[in-house]
Amino acid sequence: MESKLFTRDFTLVVLGQIISLFGNAAIRFALPLYLLNCTGSSALYGTVTACAFIPAILLSPIGGIFADRVNKKNIMVALDFFTAIVIAVFSVLMGVVNIVLLLTVTLMILYGIAGAYQPSVQASVPALVSQEHFMAANSVINTISSFSSLLGPVLGGILYSAYGLKSVLWVCMVCFVLSAVMEIFIKIPFVKQESSGSVFQIVKKDFGESVRFIGKEQPVIGKGLIVIFCINLFLSAMIVVGLPYMVTEVLALEHTLANTLYGFAQGALAAGGLAGGISAGVFGKKLNIQRTGNFIIACAGFVFPMGIVLIISSSAMIHYVVMTICCFFIMVCSTIFMVQMMSFVQTETPQNMIGKVIAVIFTFSMCAQPLGNAFYGVLFEVCKGYEYAVILFAGVISFVIAVSTRNVFKGFSSVGRDAEGQT
Repeated sequence: MESKLFTRDFTLVVLGQIISLFGNAAIRFALPLYLLNCTGSSALYGTVTACAFIPAILLSPIGGIFADRVNKKNIMVALDFFTAIVIAVFSVLMGVVNIVLLLTVTLMILYGIAGAYQPSVQASVPALVSQEHFMAANSVINTISSFSSLLGPVLGGILYSAYGLKSVLWVCMVCFVLSAVMEIFIKIPFVKQESSGSVFQIVKKDFGESVRFIGKEQPVIGKGLIVIFCINLFLSAMIVVGLPYMVTEVLALEHTLANTLYGFAQGALAAGGLAGGISAGVFGKKLNIQRTGNFIIACAGFVFPMGIVLIISSSAMIHYVVMTICCFFIMVCSTIFMVQMMSFVQTETPQNMIGKVIAVIFTFSMCAQPLGNAFYGVLFEVCKGYEYAVILFAGVISFVIAVSTRNVFKGFSSVGRDAEGQT
């Protein structure tokens, strides 16, 4: 394995991710927004997005098992081509099939593909770069994800507002095809593992090994995972449901302007992830994972201005600006936290188990998303006119969780120093 970070194959993975994740961000922005524009219902929006996460939860562990047992490159190529086909089918069926049903099924398939896809990307990092570059490589992957998520909603919002949903669909199809073609040329080291029994038995055995590893051999990872679950349930879900609902349906903004501004708000979230990813890469050796819980406390703290401004100001643009700025800083802090967590997991996990372990982490953390999305979808609907109460509720609960679980991360060793063999 080459000692430098940007090897030929890692560079191809990064370029493929830029294109693929841009398409993913754009399509996952446009489809739920189209549903919200058609119905105006936060409860329906929350329910549909909650349903979309179910296949991702179910397929993520399977994707992790395949990432350890099948060539990771083949998985990425196949799933990118399949995503392009799914979008093409959706564009053909628009106007023919009930739009709520069609959107629900399509989003479920797209999220399921993403759930199966991401373990292969994360598991490829240790195979392509040396351990001393794990933090930097994860920072690059997170930065690319955030950069694509920044451009996806912004350009998707502009295209959607100017030319409608069809234009977004065509751009995304091209992105996934280009990404798949580029990934064909990646060479990822692969050692075939012994397989015995049926597919179900293999899945059960591998999943059980991963759960035991997280729960017994590395219990600090399990404790950290519980914290992530709780924050996803009470904070992330509020932003996922609340941001589009507030911007497009609650704030007194003209319809087309609201859609465009929502695109920029999503871009601000991605910009925060970009800034967090870059910061984690630049300051990686100075970050101490034992104090990483402070980043979760900061995330919760930035929720409060979003609710307070709704009480003290009547200006829709002030509400929008404050929410957007707060979401930016929430993403900065959460991304630094996740980069540190992923680097720790990759360092402490045997290479033949990395895909499975990462898949279990993704699966468990994602379980919170559909529950939270459905919960906040109903809560925003019930609390019409008192949306600030929902936001402040999310802030209080998240802050209590973050403060009470801060000691969990004191059981972690420092990834940056361990990677370099220091004490």
